Amino acid sequence: MSPRDTSPVEEEGADVDGTDLDDASLNDFPKLQQSGNVPYIALPVSNKRPLPSVLQGPILDLKPFPYHLKYVFLGDGGRLPVNISSTLNAPQEDKLVQVLKEHKMPIVELEHKAYWAIKSFNMKMDESGEHRKLQLQELEEIRNDAYESARIYKEKTKLIEGGDSHQSENSVSELVNFLETISDAALSDPDNVDSQNNALEVLLEIHGYLCSPSSDQEVIDALSLVLPKTVAKFACVSDRCLEIADSVIDRFIATCNPRDMLSILCEALSKTIKASAYVAPLLSGLSKVFLSIQRRHFEQVKVAVPVIVSVLKVISSEPEDGDTEIDGLFDRAVGIANSIHEVCTKLEGIVNEKLRALLGLYVLQIMALVSVSMFYKRSSCHQLVSRLSCFYPSCSISYFGLITGSDVDKMTNIVTGEDEDDYMSCLSYVKHGASLSVIWGNILDGVAQAANEDLTAVKDELQSNQTERWQAVGMLKHIYSFVNLPWELKKHAIDFLLCITDENISQKCDEHIDFSSYMPSLFAALQAIKMVIMYAPDTVLRKLSFDAFKRVLADIPTAQRFDILKALITNSDSSSMIAILIDLVKGEMYMENRKRISTGNNEAQQTGNKECPNPFCSNASVLELVEFVLRPPQGGPPSLPEHGDAVLSALNLYRFVLITESTGKTNYTGVLSKENLQKAYNEWLLPLRTLVTGIMAENGNDCDQLAFDAVCTLNPVELVLYRCIELVEEKLK
Repeated sequence: MSPRDTSPVEEEGADVDGTDLDDASLNDFPKLQQSGNVPYIALPVSNKRPLPSVLQGPILDLKPFPYHLKYVFLGDGGRLPVNISSTLNAPQEDKLVQVLKEHKMPIVELEHKAYWAIKSFNMKMDESGEHRKLQLQELEEIRNDAYESARIYKEKTKLIEGGDSHQSENSVSELVNFLETISDAALSDPDNVDSQNNALEVLLEIHGYLCSPSSDQEVIDALSLVLPKTVAKFACVSDRCLEIADSVIDRFIATCNPRDMLSILCEALSKTIKASAYVAPLLSGLSKVFLSIQRRHFEQVKVAVPVIVSVLKVISSEPEDGDTEIDGLFDRAVGIANSIHEVCTKLEGIVNEKLRALLGLYVLQIMALVSVSMFYKRSSCHQLVSRLSCFYPSCSISYFGLITGSDVDKMTNIVTGEDEDDYMSCLSYVKHGASLSVIWGNILDGVAQAANEDLTAVKDELQSNQTERWQAVGMLKHIYSFVNLPWELKKHAIDFLLCITDENISQKCDEHIDFSSYMPSLFAALQAIKMVIMYAPDTVLRKLSFDAFKRVLADIPTAQRFDILKALITNSDSSSMIAILIDLVKGEMYMENRKRISTGNNEAQQTGNKECPNPFCSNASVLELVEFVLRPPQGGPPSLPEHGDAVLSALNLYRFVLITESTGKTNYTGVLSKENLQKAYNEWLLPLRTLVTGIMAENGNDCDQLAFDAVCTLNPVELVLYRCIELVEEKLK
């Protein structure tokens, strides 16, 4: 037996093994054990077997327990006390007491047997001494098992306090491993009450040590490097563990250097498991650290913001199944914004301006993430959006500046300067959040009131100013192209676009404005609206999106409109969308032709100029669009019937141009030149006729559904194709 296993009782009396005892009576045995000034008391001997304590338990003098333990009684009249954890709620406590009462006979059986064994002592002191040692050893093992977690924690803490740096580092590492074992056990079996209680007990021990006045600050500093991340894992065990984990991190913040804690929490946040409950205590800690920082506020907040938004972005884009804590997570994210705002109120000058700009960008990023992940939790989402909108006045953010992008650009320049453009990569949803902020204000009056904005005035200004309207369209594209955004929010964005671009917008278009700087943004916006038209699940939304698409096109100067349509056609993979866009080109040519006829083309007649000023009529690129479809860049004829829609529209456009130019006796597009007629006849129309005729012959007599669909698709193509061939042959004669 090792020295650790030796009981104090065994060390005090050497006669306990019976080697020096004679045949003394039972009453003489206590006298032999007597030491010091304790008086000898003779005990009466009785052969009457006592009743078990279950039937007749003694009244005990109960000692007070620590706050985390309490007594409950399995018998009547305060009999049969047992101690349980005080952290159990009422249903858990009732269930535990009921189970203990049902099994109280086995519980007290060991006690009763031990008591009767003493009463029937057989005077064989060697055997009884050995048996007593075994009983003491068993009791020691039970006690060790009961307090193993607390003992290990205290041992590691003492080793850390020992002063040996190498040993302290090893002890910290062992402590972390021990804590992770406890948390993993509790998380792997959520229904195991013992594991839950062990986790809570360990957290309470850590918190108690940190709060103790006798704790060594060097030890606390050493523990602060690793414990925040480890303790955060306990937050998933229970609400009580989350509360204690928050308190532990708060204690570190209160006792350690704020700048050190900022680095520690950011590192823990970037390396921890990306789940709401794990991240929550670390976010709360950061919000308190921001308030504790005494200098260089902007620089230190700027370092922390990318880490925060990156974690929130991961969690909001890929929420775990059953993750019900995401609303609480965003509540803590808003708490960080409150802390930054509180710091701003204490600063002045350029630092105040920089920190407010950074706060504005952070709020816009959170606005986008909330819109993606919280939209279907209507009540919580609306509250968060309103709370975020309250920051806009203090950050000098207006709805007009958001929807045109001017405020976003201003804040970005203030925060990043000239040499740190890469910083905005972590705030990739800022422009999404800016445009969504305005859409939320359009949906909910309370949100606009929280932002202190009049949205009607913003709409009126956009309707009356073309360049600002183009800027707004460029910002709204971020909503239309946002893959994870709910369709309902995209519909609200389409409604807003229709509101600022009325049906007569083409009449208000200023043809003399320099459009070149806005062209890339508007092209991207039309591409995004095109994706909504193609993939929206709702027919109403598709129709509204197509109306918005045509209005944005009409708002573009005529000189650039054809180039935009051509780029959209050549960058589209959808046959149906190509067909729609080609029909728009044909519609534009038809309207210009009617306008020229109605005015009598006076200017052209007076000057004798046969060149049409409108690009849709004079641009030879119209034939390039036809060739793009009928003779694809990859070579060979088009794939039929898959691209039947695009082929039909291209043939209709070619036929329309032929008839229009022939009727007006003009050749603006060059379609009537002999070279172009022969090219169209030999390279487009005849190969296409061969292909269509072969497919029709192959599927004409087949009753299969696919064959029937192919024939139905190619019937109109065949009719228009033969009409185009007739027209070309007539012109060639």
